[in-house]
Amino acid sequence: MSILKDKNLLLGITAGIAAYKSASLVRLFIKAGANVKVIMTPASKDFVTPLTLSTLSKNPVLSSFTNEEDENDTWNNHVELGLWADLFLIAPATANTLSKMAIGNSDNLLLATYLSAKCPVYFAPAMDLDMYKHQSTINSFETLKSFGNIMIPAASGELASGLVGEGRMAEPEDILAFIEKDILRDLPLNGKQVLITAGPTYEAIDPVRFIGNHSSGKMGFEIAKAAANLGASVILVSGPTHEKAEHSLIKIIPIESAGEMYDAVHKHFDNTDIAILSAAVADYKPKNIADQKIKKKDSTLHLELEKTKDILASLGQIKQKQILVGFALETNDELENAIKKLKSKNLDLIVLNSLNDEGAGFGGETNKVTIISREENITNYSLKSKAKVAQDVMKEILKQLDA
Repeated sequence: MSILKDKNLLLGITAGIAAYKSASLVRLFIKAGANVKVIMTPASKDFVTPLTLSTLSKNPVLSSFTNEEDENDTWNNHVELGLWADLFLIAPATANTLSKMAIGNSDNLLLATYLSAKCPVYFAPAMDLDMYKHQSTINSFETLKSFGNIMIPAASGELASGLVGEGRMAEPEDILAFIEKDILRDLPLNGKQVLITAGPTYEAIDPVRFIGNHSSGKMGFEIAKAAANLGASVILVSGPTHEKAEHSLIKIIPIESAGEMYDAVHKHFDNTDIAILSAAVADYKPKNIADQKIKKKDSTLHLELEKTKDILASLGQIKQKQILVGFALETNDELENAIKKLKSKNLDLIVLNSLNDEGAGFGGETNKVTIISREENITNYSLKSKAKVAQDVMKEILKQLDA
């Protein structure tokens, strides 16, 4: 999934021939996971139909301050639209609309919304070559950029007039890529690699049986999403789980056993900036694995177990520049045991949760954590969704980066 997932995107369409590309733009943004609303200038409806865009965006298309079919209906509030949007894209942006934006003219809903917007505004010019090169248009570009608006440069190619040159609106795929890249550039973890472990491990007894635990992997997957939404490239090493993380910045490495997780983590640790080990790794595994299914013969079955490799401790021994974060699930002497683990395994942060807290632990949608730093600063958090907990974890990590 794209960095645009769950973002509110307002698409403004003006009266240029490139408006026919707007349908593709809406489809791409919806596919990227964005919530899309469309505002059209009245003249742009000569180039693409509101019905097409409303069907694709799953929202009514707006083009005037009131419902044109019912003048007594509620007015379309440009202020609310501007506040709703996380980003505002005007594509195509004609010379006419750009000049009005530059001087503050607000003679239609799109322009009034632009003047009310509090979010980043992108504009993708589309016009003929001579218009694109005209000094008045160049002045509009410079004025809008000085306001903080972001220009998506036009491409060169065949234009509606038959001329060949600059002025052709960037292709929808290029516009999407431009916006994604621009958002990523300003995110705090852009350029950082984050290594995360999640889920349980299964330690084989025979070809059909294993020793495991009740971890769903949800906490680790939510942390992976939170890190990716901050711009990080995420490597997620996950035990068996039904959780999904469809994000363009997340690479999932599926494993089953603690040994496989150990190998995968050590393979990537050297190039990692932040490692967050939230997996519920088995402490013990069968010493001998039967190569065939064990038959039920006796009333008891004796298994000899041996310790698995301690992944967290092994990373604490070799870490250099990395920020290392561990998890502690405790049932008694929670704080004391968590601090002991923090120190003994050379961690920068430890996230403590207790099975004694209702709503915390394995399997559920919520968690209640306490985060402890290397300096033994203790922050207690209330019960909340695991997605919100993941954001709290990432905030504490960002503090470590800034320290």
